Order: sequence, then C-alpha cells, then structure tokens
Amino acid sequence: QVQLVESGGGLVQAGGSLRLSCVASGRTISSTAMGWFRQAPGKEREFVALVTWSGSYTYYADSVKGRFTVSRDNAKNTVYLQMNSLKPSDTAVYYCAAGVGGDNQRAYGYWGQGTQVTVSS
Repeated sequence: QVQLVESGGGLVQAGGSLRLSCVASGRTISSTAMGWFRQAPGKEREFVALVTWSGSYTYYADSVKGRFTVSRDNAKNTVYLQMNSLKPSDTAVYYCAAGVGGDNQRAYGYWGQGTQVTVSS
C-alpha cells in the first residue's frame, strides 16, 4: 500500500507561483510513475503532468506546458509540481497519484487526498 499526501496549495494572485509536494509513505515509489491531476468545480478530473520512475521523462498537458514543472526525489519519496505564471483557470483541487504512467487516471492505483489551489484575478 502507498499513502500519498499533498501539500503546498493555497491562494495566489494571477501570475504568481506555487510549489506542490506529494510525500509517499508505506512503500517506496521509486519504481512507479507519478502523475498530477486536477479537478475544478463542476468539471471532471484532468491530467496535468507525469514523471517516470527515474525522473528522466516528463509529460504535460498542453494547458500547463511551459508553466509547470514536475520533478521527483526518490530518496525523499517525494514528487513536486512547480507552478509558475498561474492563471485563474488553474484553480482546482490538485491530486498526486502513483501508477504505471500515462495521462489516463485509470492507470494510477494510489491517490492523495488533494490540495486546493486558488488563483485570483
């Protein structure tokens, strides 16, 4: 079993930055891909970014490409999402997930509880 806990969310003005963290416990995540997803009010949960187990490959949704950076520190069992140039449309609950990878949430078997990100205009 893997437990995932996100942190780092909050309220920020448009153009600002936030760094989300996701700490895993219970089992090492060094051999799994890690993804970030988000769900805005009234919308379905959508893919944001992923990083492979080694950290050598990352993939982003078009909506965040060039603004967000995903990384991981396997020694700390932690994954990060650096979010820059935030827009009001980035407002959502952000979730980290562990699984086999890809942009389909069904490929991820472990999920955190989410952290709220609110971007004001």
